[in-house]
Amino acid sequence: MISATHPRSWIAVFLCAGLLTGLTIDGRIAAQSAQARPQRPTGTNPAPPRAQIPIDEARARSLYVSKDPKDHSPGYNFQRDIDAKAAIDARYAEVTRGVVDYSKVTYRSSVGDMDIPAYLFQPLKKRGAKGHAAMVWVHGGVHGNWGITMWPFVKEAVDRGYVVICPEYRGSTGYGERFHNEIDYGGYEVDDTMSAVEYLKTLSYVDPDRLGVMGWSHGGYITLFSVFRDQTPFKAAAAIVPVTNLVFRLSYKGPRYQRSFATQKRIQGLPFEKPELYIERSPLYHVDKLKVPLLVHVATNDQDVNFVEDQQIVDALRSRKPDLAETKVYVDPAPWGGSVGHAFSRRVDPDTLQRVDSPAQIDSWDRTWTFFEWHLQPSLDKSKPTTSAPSR
Repeated sequence: MISATHPRSWIAVFLCAGLLTGLTIDGRIAAQSAQARPQRPTGTNPAPPRAQIPIDEARARSLYVSKDPKDHSPGYNFQRDIDAKAAIDARYAEVTRGVVDYSKVTYRSSVGDMDIPAYLFQPLKKRGAKGHAAMVWVHGGVHGNWGITMWPFVKEAVDRGYVVICPEYRGSTGYGERFHNEIDYGGYEVDDTMSAVEYLKTLSYVDPDRLGVMGWSHGGYITLFSVFRDQTPFKAAAAIVPVTNLVFRLSYKGPRYQRSFATQKRIQGLPFEKPELYIERSPLYHVDKLKVPLLVHVATNDQDVNFVEDQQIVDALRSRKPDLAETKVYVDPAPWGGSVGHAFSRRVDPDTLQRVDSPAQIDSWDRTWTFFEWHLQPSLDKSKPTTSAPSR
């Protein structure tokens, strides 16, 4: 008899119980299982066909997601967007007069197929060569545009000495049907945005060694891809409530949201149909490429980029890039708009264009300005000769 303290005793017990039928008493792989399962004879008695389940037509229709680009924007009112964009541009011209140097510019995307409109905000009085740090600011929305309520933050940036350019990458609204339907989420839109750097380099007073990028939501997603790469022109980046994981996001949001992706001409499908493409277009899976300082702010009550999504990028950055990433989770900040915490740091009265500050908004922007001041030094005027310290 084997005692209970014998090293083989528990193996014996498990054998008796039929739990380790593939082992001998000595622990070796048995040639044949003690209790081999019966095998289904091959070529006979095929499995019965699966019973047909009645289809709920209404449910099937609600779940249907086309992958045909012709179905991307059926019945969409493009003229409405064009008119709305004209109104935004007119208001920018009004509020910036005598305050900042404002213009609407275009540049060629590095993709080579489209001209990209962009808002350009600059100090009225320019410094000399390489005198200004500059930033690329990126708007959000699956289909969105640079809105007028960003004005108070733009003014603060210019007051601090920055030149700010805000690209309207392909898929942005207000530029007609073709531009709208060229949307390429995580694809050419990133090239469109990064091509703004080449435009900035044509401005002699912009220092190409002091460039930053910042975006919100979809714009935060583009921001992440602007620095999650082998080489980047940016010295620092800030992604606020960014989209991070399309594989997860599309399953979480459901068919209505999925239709905006599956019908894009360079996607044409859902994550289960194009898994590699969706992984490629999800910043979460490219964290290890980060080589420059990154600031990320998220909110637990965000009802657009839900915290269950953004928590993934926060955890990844904290565990794998702690020396480069500065992250902060705002717990249930004061809401703004239908997505609750999604716009927690963009609280602006659309009529007065004044900030409607909350503690979280103040804290987020204070941290953001400090972050960029540390890495981009906007007050530094490189066009002026430096005064060397007296020798001792």
